Amino acid sequence: MADNPGTVAEHDKALIPDLRSGVRAILDGWGAILAPVAAVNRDKVDLNDKRFAGPEWDHPVFDLMRQGYAIMADAMMTAVDQLPGDAENKARMTFAMRTVVEAMSPANSPFTNPIVLDRALETNGASLAAGFQHLMTDMQRGQLTHTSATAFEVGVNIATTPGKVIYETPLYQLIQYAPTTPTVANTPLVIFPPWINRFYILDLAPEKSFVRWAVAEGLTVFMVSWKSADATMAEVIWDDYIAAQIDAIDTVRDLLGVKSVHTIGYCVAGTTLAATLAVMAAKGKAKRVKSATFFTAQVDFSQAGELLNFIDDANLAMIDKLTTNGFLDGRYLALTFNLLRGKDLIWNTVVSNYLLGKAYPSFDLLHWNGDVTNLPAKWHKAYLTDLYRDNLLVMPGALSALGEPIDLTRIETPAYVQAGREDHIAPLASVWKLTDHLRGPLRFVLAGSGHIAGVVNPPAAQKYQHWVNGPMTGLDDFVRGATEVKGSWWPDWISWIRELGAREIAADGARVPGQGSLAVIEDAPGRYVKSR
Repeated sequence: MADNPGTVAEHDKALIPDLRSGVRAILDGWGAILAPVAAVNRDKVDLNDKRFAGPEWDHPVFDLMRQGYAIMADAMMTAVDQLPGDAENKARMTFAMRTVVEAMSPANSPFTNPIVLDRALETNGASLAAGFQHLMTDMQRGQLTHTSATAFEVGVNIATTPGKVIYETPLYQLIQYAPTTPTVANTPLVIFPPWINRFYILDLAPEKSFVRWAVAEGLTVFMVSWKSADATMAEVIWDDYIAAQIDAIDTVRDLLGVKSVHTIGYCVAGTTLAATLAVMAAKGKAKRVKSATFFTAQVDFSQAGELLNFIDDANLAMIDKLTTNGFLDGRYLALTFNLLRGKDLIWNTVVSNYLLGKAYPSFDLLHWNGDVTNLPAKWHKAYLTDLYRDNLLVMPGALSALGEPIDLTRIETPAYVQAGREDHIAPLASVWKLTDHLRGPLRFVLAGSGHIAGVVNPPAAQKYQHWVNGPMTGLDDFVRGATEVKGSWWPDWISWIRELGAREIAADGARVPGQGSLAVIEDAPGRYVKSR
């Protein structure tokens, strides 16, 4: 006669506490034996390493594991450091070895991570089952998931600043945001976000939105929303993005009947903005831009950091192999950026979501980080070779665009250069080099944090700090002599903008989306940012 299913289930349930206590008894038995050994090399443990921060790692068995890993990791990195070779090859080998070392961490295995083991025992394996489901889902989508897939929707709870798409081309849409003040500055602001990401990094949740804040400060704000590449963009090159920036500037000038605009270029769009300004200067049109603000932008790539490790013949050849229908899938670029911060963006996710089976957090910035865009492969490869590998942009006349040689030293537009102290994508030393080429009035501001949090830092958050008014004789001099100011640098920027001209006009007519000569195409944030 078969056993009663209910009786069997109750029996299995009763065994769970015995299993837990049995495993822990075995570990404690070994712990008693190994405790003296573990105590010897306790100084090898980095107490600031979050991977081993839990008290569970103090158990002698697991303490020895993290100690052994620390010793091995140090030996492997030291061995690479002692290898002969030039600085470029050594940097590439160091990066590769660090990637391997991070992957070998005992925290990354369910068998050597005590927190994972405890969780598996406490949930009777349910945590591992949930994590396996997360893994299978990510394998199907071909990308790591960092945040809840259902927590955010573009245009619903992120990218919600009221506005309209009032102009579009096959490459970009132009969004005009609705004024929220009775008067606005006469000179409007045109923002160029990087096309390797979605524009709404500057329009996240309302309390973090730079766009919403700038509108509330009395600026007429326009945002370029780039189209994610598809087969129709196979022949797109850098000239097309430069032409698009000029087109957006002229479109806004004509719409509002103004002589000039303020501009912002973020990351690669900032690099392109510098080239755009040089082209406009060569064409005698420099006065159409009243000011240029650069968020974490580089023009001299000689100190471009660890991204240079991906710029060699092998990686460039791989881009060709990964290209489909003339464009590069954005997931490959996302993986590259994740590798730059492997501990945080890869292995932390592996442990939290695959091994511990935790639910994904609801974090708008991580949602944006995973919302990848495709790139025109022809442009992307040229950008990597001409700028990152050959550093041609800072050589006057070495590159041309729209029929004009690019010479950055012809730029006399007032410029505001912002850099992040801990930026791993556009390192501080690299961003500083922009100041060597601009010839107009210049303000340099160093923000706390990195490439994203250093930029997206609203005043109300009261986070981080920034440094201003240091001597411009060199980066070291600036850092030593600058004044530290608590909180966001955004107020410093808006003060700088107002110093360039404080004339205000009524926020009506063409200052309201759809009330000028350009009809409304659709509500912000538009179709392009939602295309996949």
